Amino acid sequence: MARAENTELVDSFEQFYRNYYRDEIGQLAQNYPGEQRSLHVDWQDLYKYDPDLADDYLSQPEQLQEYAEEALRIYDLPVDVSLGRAHVRVHNLPETTEIREIRSRHVGQLLAVQGIIRKATDVRPKIEEAAFECQRCGTLTYIPQSSGDFQEPHECQGCERQGPFNINFDQSEFVDAQRLRVQESPEGLRGGETPQSVDVTIEDDVTGQVTPGDHVTVTGVLHLQQQGSDQEKSPIFDVYMEGVSVEIEDEEFEDMEITEEEKAEIVELSQDPDIYEKMIASMAPSIYGYDQEKLAIILQLFSGVTKHLPDGSRIRGDLHMLLIGDPGTGKSQLLQYVREISPRSVYTSGKGSSAAGLTAAAVRDDFGDGQQWTLEAGALVLADKGIAAVDELDKMDASDRSAMHEGLEQQSISVSKAGINATLKSRCSLLGAANPKYGRFDQYEPIGEQIDLEPALISRFDLIFTVTDQPDEEEDARLAEHIIQTNFAGELNTQRNEMATPDVTREQVDAQTEQVEPAIDADLLRKYVAHAKSNVFPTMTEEARDAIQQFYVDLRSKGTDEDAPVPVTARKLEALVRLAEASARVRLSDTVEAQDAERVIEIVRSCLQDIGVDPETGQFDADVVETGQSKTQRDRIKNIKQLIADVEEDYEDGAPVDVVMDRVDEIGMDQTKAEREIEKLKQKGEVYEPNLDHLRTA
Repeated sequence: MARAENTELVDSFEQFYRNYYRDEIGQLAQNYPGEQRSLHVDWQDLYKYDPDLADDYLSQPEQLQEYAEEALRIYDLPVDVSLGRAHVRVHNLPETTEIREIRSRHVGQLLAVQGIIRKATDVRPKIEEAAFECQRCGTLTYIPQSSGDFQEPHECQGCERQGPFNINFDQSEFVDAQRLRVQESPEGLRGGETPQSVDVTIEDDVTGQVTPGDHVTVTGVLHLQQQGSDQEKSPIFDVYMEGVSVEIEDEEFEDMEITEEEKAEIVELSQDPDIYEKMIASMAPSIYGYDQEKLAIILQLFSGVTKHLPDGSRIRGDLHMLLIGDPGTGKSQLLQYVREISPRSVYTSGKGSSAAGLTAAAVRDDFGDGQQWTLEAGALVLADKGIAAVDELDKMDASDRSAMHEGLEQQSISVSKAGINATLKSRCSLLGAANPKYGRFDQYEPIGEQIDLEPALISRFDLIFTVTDQPDEEEDARLAEHIIQTNFAGELNTQRNEMATPDVTREQVDAQTEQVEPAIDADLLRKYVAHAKSNVFPTMTEEARDAIQQFYVDLRSKGTDEDAPVPVTARKLEALVRLAEASARVRLSDTVEAQDAERVIEIVRSCLQDIGVDPETGQFDADVVETGQSKTQRDRIKNIKQLIADVEEDYEDGAPVDVVMDRVDEIGMDQTKAEREIEKLKQKGEVYEPNLDHLRTA
């Protein structure tokens, strides 16, 4: 009976191929076995042909795969080729299973899981049928190797002795094998859950296609593996998947299901003349003020357009932003909120992030067979095409921070460790938060000196906001009212939800929470961002181009005098373009208008006013940010070194400090500043004291 049923199923598959996959099988026959060794079957096609057969394929995949491959072998081919070992790979299942939802009932079933590749071993040959050659009589004994331990023959079939045996590689059959670890995508995680992962073994022509950091959908059969060692076996089993097909997801936000009604709502919102104000009101409404910072974060979420030029080079569209501010000004809260409304985001805090944790690491562990080096993706790679929010940036070690440079500008992470040379993609925006050098801003010191980050890293940020906490009676009264109102609304809401007989009516709660309610719901805002990033690619109008060019050229023209500092660098110009594109995306507009250019020029100007101004001259000076020293400071250091060099020529023991101090007014510097600069030069080793109170230049 079973035999007849088998034949029936094989015939059924053969008929299915004739109806749906005639051309594909013809192509497979032409390219077999060199370029192509698999027939990729869409499950939906199988369902159209025979729903029962398709459902059985999900519940008994191993049996039905055999019949499907048998049908492929007996299929009438136009060319004289045998598809003896071709695979049938089913993909596009009706639904995907969450990795954290995998249970014992799924064992033996065909599943599809979505996630991000966390680790991947190298592709290695795996023996499928081993040919053992007896060293005494030369007889070959074939033993199929299933998963698990390596099987050796007990005795020779020719001379019936127990070996010794050698493996004859020419007569054995091998297949390429690779092991992957697939982890849940960060966008699917809400509320700080620990991401879970599942290991997948894949074989033959699907190996070697993915690298850590790729977003994939894996279809495969769920199996069990016993925990513990041979001596002590555990009653607990691990699950793993035998991969049938692996598809790399090119779509940016595959989890985003945007309905037609939501799409209509998004388009309607985009035409609202107050859309920017609404967006700002929806961004962390529990935090008072910071309209400009919130607008900048909104623009960062939408991001500029990534440009691909005909020569193959690429200009990044992602915006990087840094918030530097006094403690207690709500920076971390803003970062946490970005997690809520960004379609894909990864949040990490500085002290707990090492260089490898942010970028990528080569790890040696027992993933795969034996101790192998594998690549593991870090936060910037996991946030590919999203936002990486890094809090406490100033608390990280300098060496860890330096690992971010390439990730920010080139948007790729290169790893050269343990013989692994690889480049991973990290096309993400970085939103960083840091405290000033002394924990709080000192209003008498130039801001450039209070930012304890390397100038090379700072210059890669498109926007840098300084958030100072200055007492101001009116502002403080408004802030206090807002915070107390927010807390009161929270108290009422909690009381209503938690107490059995609350004294609060629903209307009272609504009336109080109205003020801290976002103008656009966070869920809709996430979908708005995803829709805009996937469908809107604005181009610049003539007016917008002129406005940005004019602003940049005007700024630069202030640096044409002989002694004037360089006001801004070309990086700011690119930042302006990216911001203007993001501003157009907020309106779902296909063109960047003059109003977008003006809006972002205003933001950039206020940022520069905060941070890119030389406090002594009041002029814009790019070096304050780019090198950590203003031009005036550099000139001062040059002048004072020159003065010491001039004075020391007249004295054998070096330049006496008091003589130097008497002459500092010649170079237009007061004595206290001169003392400070000399102290700094001594720390750097550019000036030293050969004798007490005498100076020499190094």
